[in-house]
Order: sequence, then C-alpha cells, then structure tokens
Amino acid sequence: MPHDLVIRGGNIVDGTGAEPFTGDVAVDGATISKVGKVDDRGDREVDAEGHAVTPGFVDLHTHFDAQAGWDPLLTPVSWHGVTTALFGNCGVTFAPCKPADREFLAGMMETVEDIPKNAILTGLPWDWESYGQYLDSIEKLDPAINITGLVGHCASRFYVMGERAITDDATEDEIRQIAALVGQSVKEGAIGFSTNRLPGHVLPDGRSIPGTFAQPEELVAISEQVGKHGGILQSVLNYSKLDDEMAILTKQGRAGRTRMLFSAPYNPGTNGQRTGYDEAIASMKAEGIDISGLTLPRSGGFLSGLKTDILFAPGAGLRPRETTAWGSLVKLDFEARLAAIQDADTRAKLVEEAKADPSIEERAANYFWLGDEDRPQYVKPAEQSLKSLAKAAGKHPVEIWLDKMLETEGQAMFHVRFFNTDLEALPGFLKEDWVLPGIGDAGAHVSQIMDSGWTSFLLSHWVREKGEFSIQEAVRRMTSASARVLGFEDRGTLREGMKADINVIDMARVRERQPKLVHDFPGGAPRLIQKAVGYKATVCNGTVILADDEHTGERAGRVLRNPSAA
Repeated sequence: MPHDLVIRGGNIVDGTGAEPFTGDVAVDGATISKVGKVDDRGDREVDAEGHAVTPGFVDLHTHFDAQAGWDPLLTPVSWHGVTTALFGNCGVTFAPCKPADREFLAGMMETVEDIPKNAILTGLPWDWESYGQYLDSIEKLDPAINITGLVGHCASRFYVMGERAITDDATEDEIRQIAALVGQSVKEGAIGFSTNRLPGHVLPDGRSIPGTFAQPEELVAISEQVGKHGGILQSVLNYSKLDDEMAILTKQGRAGRTRMLFSAPYNPGTNGQRTGYDEAIASMKAEGIDISGLTLPRSGGFLSGLKTDILFAPGAGLRPRETTAWGSLVKLDFEARLAAIQDADTRAKLVEEAKADPSIEERAANYFWLGDEDRPQYVKPAEQSLKSLAKAAGKHPVEIWLDKMLETEGQAMFHVRFFNTDLEALPGFLKEDWVLPGIGDAGAHVSQIMDSGWTSFLLSHWVREKGEFSIQEAVRRMTSASARVLGFEDRGTLREGMKADINVIDMARVRERQPKLVHDFPGGAPRLIQKAVGYKATVCNGTVILADDEHTGERAGRVLRNPSAA
C-alpha cells in the first residue's frame, strides 16, 4: 500500500541527539509510520538526498496571540522550519478578559510588544472571556503550524483586581482568586502561566504592567495551581535584581514542581562563574527543580534604518523628541524621509543635533550595518561598528549612517545590538545543559526587531560555519528538548508513531535573508519580516506547508492544549 508521503534518502537527524544516518521517512495521515528503509512508494515523495531531515522546530518564545487572527501562516517562523510555536510569553495575553477590558489589554500589548492596538482590536474576533474560549476562537482560524499558549499574569490579575492590579499588592483573598483563575485556565488548555517583572514594560500611561511587582506569595500560590494541573511556568525577570529574582524563581519551582522556563540573556558571572545565573541554577537543579533558560543564539536588538522608526534620537534613547529635527524626520513616510536627507540643510541640522549629544557616539558602538548582500551580517567584530567606521573616516557616526542611507537609497539596515552582545561568550553559554535557543519574539516588536530567523542562524553559523555544535545537538535542542519543556511527548523526534512535523534542509545553503519592512497588518500597519533559504520542505501534521522556501498554502497546524488537561 502506498504511503501518503515518503521523504527519500535523507540524512536523518532524529532529534534525540543520536548520530545522523541515511534513510527514509514515511508518513500516513498526521503520523510518522516508518523511519529507515521504506520500500513502498508515496502518493507524494520528497527527494532528500544530501539534505538533513529533522523534526520540526519548536519556538518557545513568540507573541502570536494577536497575529494568529490575521496571519494564519504565522510568518516569519514558518519560513524557518518552526512547526510548533509557544505564544503568551512575558505575562501579556488577551485572556481571560471581561468585555469591558478589551481596550486595556490591547493597549498594554501595544506598548509592551509593539503590536498596533487597532490591528489587535479589529483583527481578532474577541468572542471569548475565559482562556479556554480564547483557544477555541484561535483554533477556528486554521493556523499553518501548531500553536500553544500561556495564560498571562497581567490579564489574570486585572480580571480579578481591576485597576488595583496595576499599583496594589493583592489581598489574601485576591491571591486565592488569581491562583484559581490561572489554574482554571490551565485546566482549559493553557500550556502554562507567564509572568513579567521588568519595570520597563509599561502601559500607555507609563505605569508598569500588572504583576510587575507582585509579592512572592502571589507567585507561589499561582505556581501551586499551575503545577497541580500540569502546566509550565514562564518568567521574564528584573535583571537589575538578578539574585532576588532567581530566589523568587526557586520559590515558584518548589511550589509548582513543574517545568520552568525563563528568558536568559547572557549575563557575565563573577568569581569564576560563567554567568550570573550559575549559582542559583545549580542550587535549583540540586533540589530537583526542572529549570530551563532561553537565549538568542546571536545578538538581539533593534533595526535602525530610514524605513523603521529606530533612528538616532538625541537626548531620548532610540526614539526622537518631537521638537527635534530627528523628531520631524520620523513623522514622515519613507519617501519623504529619503527626500529630506537628500537636502543638505536638513542633513546639517540632523548632524548638528547628533553632535550635541555625546551619548550618541557611545551608542554607535552597538550599531552594525547588515550589509548589502542577501544574507544579513550579524557577527561583525567591534572594529566594524558604526563608531569604529566613523572614527576611521574622521566623521561623526550619524554622518556615516546618513551616508549609508543615501548610498542605498534608504534600504540600509543597521542592527542595534541590545543583548547577547558578547559574541565570543555565546557558544559556551549556549552549550550549558540548562540553556535552550530561542527568544525570537516573533509577532512582537513588529516594526522594531526581527530576530525570528534564529533557527536558521543557529544552523548556518554555529553548526555549518563555526562547528561549535554538531547538527544532532543543535537539532536536539530545537526539537525534543524544547518539546519536553512543553510536555509534548508526541512531537520532537523522528520515530514511528510520532506526529509528522518534519523539515528537509539543505545544510549547505540554509540561512536567514535580509529583513524587510512590509505593510500587511490590519489597516496597513508596518512590520518587519525575514525569509529563509535552504528549506526544501517543511511538513506539519503530515502536510507539506513549505516547499523550496515558499508556502504551499496548506494550513495543517493545530492549537495544542495542555496534555494534562486533555
């Protein structure tokens, strides 16, 4: 009998970390039916000779909560081999939600994650109140890849406490209510709970989002309920108080006795330790706490160019004050911006303002031109920073930035490194047994950041070009190791009986392409996208959703609910 799909003669990297081997993979329905030598033909066949055949990748940090409503293809990650994406990170979600609170949650998502409020309110059906109803609603949208969601601290706290959730400590009774609500959300299918303790994540009025300063007893009570129902715990920390934050994570781990995940940008250690996390992680693991940290496998940061709003902003960080020449520039559309910088007087005013702010020269040390080739250059050394280029040319960094915009007719992009800036330290950090690759933030910071191609970067840079990882270890971390954190036992490896989420990858070619700005959000709002090269096929639940780097139009994804709840 023929199989539905046979992938022939590939280099099978099965996701377990085992040595690759040459063989075939047969698929029937949504399930892998055979791995090894497949004699029967397939109704559809993919020639994988000379290509790696891997499980589909698992992206543990996205914000597709809103984008799933109008982009069922869930780009950019579906261009980069991802077949399962976790959204609802960082404490910000759209459920549970009373009808009167929709604008509040949409406004919060806009300021924290740079997702346009109007797109959120008009692009989603908003036909839910509970978290389970939200998942039901998203499921009707037929996503191209699998998605699974966390219930957020902000929405849960606001649901119980209203406006007091922003500024006040919860009472004992409110803590019980919040914990019960989160527990119910996990019972209804949330894969777990997320919280966010970064004071810089604020509401439209500048106040920190609900839960930022929640007392440990509140997080402990919530963790107990999440663990009781088999959910995971995801956290973003206040990294300026790392020791205190790791202590709170430890309390949550003791209470929940479940899998924990936190965003872990590289943080250099002291007294012989590799990182500032080491002591706490070792202590937690000694107690049997299941803790994983997530970090980007390259430097993460903003994209600065004439097409984005990330410019040089004298006296105000990355964004300009309205009263400055830079503030006037940012109000214009792209064509008008390009015309403006072509005017010598305007250019002189921009340079004059920049020279009056001494901090700009220091900030320019983190600006790196991505180059003019199809592949962006993310790993340039310090001597190729904008600051260094300006010094060598005897110019101010802003003059070099403007020159590059003129030379490329406004197409140039500079990567503004924000975290994981020590590229030499990254390989050792990435190899820690508690660290997993991720934090692409797909679906968020849509006009500011484009880090969603991290899977392709890991394979092209650290595996193919630098040899820091074997392909089997890199794939293991992106597949079975990440699926384990979520509690999915039926995905992440190429074995008979597993769900057929599969990639066929040309390892000689795989890479990211240059990021681009498009206007395809509801209302024509802008966002950055990034395509990939080298993906001969991506299969989700047995269906080919990507062929030769392009979508087939098939949408075979599922909303994956908490297995314990199911």
